[in-house]
Amino acid sequence: MSEQGFFPEGARVSVLTAEPIGKPLDYLAPEGGCFPGAFVEVPLGPRRVVGVVWGAGDGRFEAGKLRAVARVLDVPPMRAELQEFLIRMGSYTMTSLPGVLRLATRTPGLFDPPGARRIYRLGAGMPSKLTEAREKVLAVLRDHGGAGFYLTELAQLAGVTPQVVKGLVKLGAIEEAEQPRDLPLPRLDFTLPGKALSEDQAAAAAALKGEGFGVTLLKGVTGSGKTEVYLEAVAECLSRGRQALVLLPEIALTSEFLSRVEARFGARPGEWHSGVTEAERRRLWRMVATGGAQMVVGARSALFLPFQDLGLIVVDEEHDTSYKQEEGALYNARDMAVLRASLAGSQVVLASATPSLESWVNAATGKYRRIDLAARFGASELPEMRTIDMREERIESVHWISPSLVGAVLATLSRGEQAMLFLNRRGYAPVTLCRACGQQIGCDHCDARMVEHRFLKRLVCHQCGETKPIPTTCPACGVEGKLAPVGPGVERLAEEVAERFPTARVAVLSSDLFGSARALKEAVESIAKGGADIIIGTQIVAKGHNFPLLTLVGVIDADLGLQGSDLRAAERTFQLMRQVAGRAGRAEKPGVALLQTYQPEHPVIRAILGGDEEAFWKAEAEGRKVAGVPPFGRMAGIILSGAEIEPLFAYGNDLAQHDGPLRRIGAQLFGPAPAPIARVRGRHRVRLLIRADKTAPLQQAIKAWLRGVKQPNSVRLAIDIDPQSFL
Repeated sequence: MSEQGFFPEGARVSVLTAEPIGKPLDYLAPEGGCFPGAFVEVPLGPRRVVGVVWGAGDGRFEAGKLRAVARVLDVPPMRAELQEFLIRMGSYTMTSLPGVLRLATRTPGLFDPPGARRIYRLGAGMPSKLTEAREKVLAVLRDHGGAGFYLTELAQLAGVTPQVVKGLVKLGAIEEAEQPRDLPLPRLDFTLPGKALSEDQAAAAAALKGEGFGVTLLKGVTGSGKTEVYLEAVAECLSRGRQALVLLPEIALTSEFLSRVEARFGARPGEWHSGVTEAERRRLWRMVATGGAQMVVGARSALFLPFQDLGLIVVDEEHDTSYKQEEGALYNARDMAVLRASLAGSQVVLASATPSLESWVNAATGKYRRIDLAARFGASELPEMRTIDMREERIESVHWISPSLVGAVLATLSRGEQAMLFLNRRGYAPVTLCRACGQQIGCDHCDARMVEHRFLKRLVCHQCGETKPIPTTCPACGVEGKLAPVGPGVERLAEEVAERFPTARVAVLSSDLFGSARALKEAVESIAKGGADIIIGTQIVAKGHNFPLLTLVGVIDADLGLQGSDLRAAERTFQLMRQVAGRAGRAEKPGVALLQTYQPEHPVIRAILGGDEEAFWKAEAEGRKVAGVPPFGRMAGIILSGAEIEPLFAYGNDLAQHDGPLRRIGAQLFGPAPAPIARVRGRHRVRLLIRADKTAPLQQAIKAWLRGVKQPNSVRLAIDIDPQSFL
């Protein structure tokens, strides 16, 4: 769609809404007319809904029966580049147009009229005694660093009624204020000098200063200073008057990264993630659309912001699985970043110490440019990596830290240094078993075992979030005192650490133990300053944190990720182990990483130790190529779900018997079969899997295939192009 053009009053226009209709509808342009891309309010049945003028009407509906656009909203219109991005993304991921529009417009209060807003923030007074409800409100305000909230938003986040907030206003603990909406963001000064760079870093930074569309894989070992390198690319982008977007895989990383940006450019950039208040999200959306935000740091959904002139997208830790959206519109933010940049004429930097095989292959074949940072910055060296063969360790069944690792931890603590123990399992124990009847306590709504979280005194389902108190009697046989935890989680590991190292200060880093990003940030800062001797952590510790005193990393179960049939199991284990090991020895003192394993001869474990990453990627690529799977083939998952299992298999078998459109492109269909997690939130799940050649027109074939078989009303169908998870 051209950005030029105008629809005069009464002209036929096509309007796309986020309502589940599936396509744009025709309306008549309002009094005063409207431009393509304008956000408008239109009648839909008895309601009025918000939509976007998608283009000229198709003319298939009788003009005399068309309804008029109610009004044009006072927000910047959607640019043609963003509209084209949504169309192409929807086509590739097989998501409906209303579904992708929802991603670009889900900003609270976005279409409210301009003017002042009433916000609530910390006040000067503080009562001597507080009820539990009032303390919850103040805790939310403290966690967000003094940001202002709308009344209903603050009450909802704190889990209290608005009257509790107003009571704190009367006491002076909270200030009620009028503030203009959508204040401009502080300007970033790209002329400020950055940190002194090494020769390799300076060369890499210079190579990133390109114009137009291009994709670069910035591969640097942990601690090599990738962030400082791509911040120079951000400075170059800002100097040209264009906008920059940096995507981070975890909200927990945002705070530390924002501080680094502020140190580099003299002001904080815009933030976009679930921890930002509704008022700030609305403000940033508008500032991005008008050019008032030079740089945005955010989660994957920041990719759908209405940038006025996007010149650079950085995808940090580009290999991270959290870039894949697994519910609703199923997309990979890394791949969609490349698509958006191609339409906006932007540079893309994919940064990682352990890149995804897809990016490695694209660089190897010349589709992407590649820049390597092979050495750590400054005096620090890469850690020495060794295995502990658990078959040779004498260890009690109730313990998980081997004698060899215990000795290494004691030696580390004796030198006044920090040790980290890594186990990628949240909670206390992954299974609760009745020793009387053998029953494993499962979720009432999912086909999954509930995980004991002893710190919370609850059992938690990690699929749907359902929780229940830890029972004292078996829910199956009723026998009391026979329930036992099986296997370790980080909480149980912490219990063992307290027993074996009674004088050590212990910190547990797990995403479920922190109520806010601010609380996690404070814990990380305390550890970095020496506030703990032993750090126990899940996957969250592998992502970007810098602990100068940390010299020993012990991986409790290096074999954990090698189990199962996931085609990416080897790749992900390799990435995770290398990332975790990279936390050690990031300052002057050398580091050591010890991997407890029952399979020291496993090819992946040997590759981790050997340090020849290129050999690992080549071997992994060759295996995938022979199997015809991504990135050398295409895959799509079809997930059927419903309240009853029989209709799912009936429909799945019907699909399997009418797969002509798939066979015509040479694709193979597998299934239907029960999903590995066969029930989630009370709904049964059945999967089909499609494999096709790299160049096969997969989406068109799937459309034709699904059109040929009637879908029952009781069955919900989801399509996952390029699946990352097969659960």
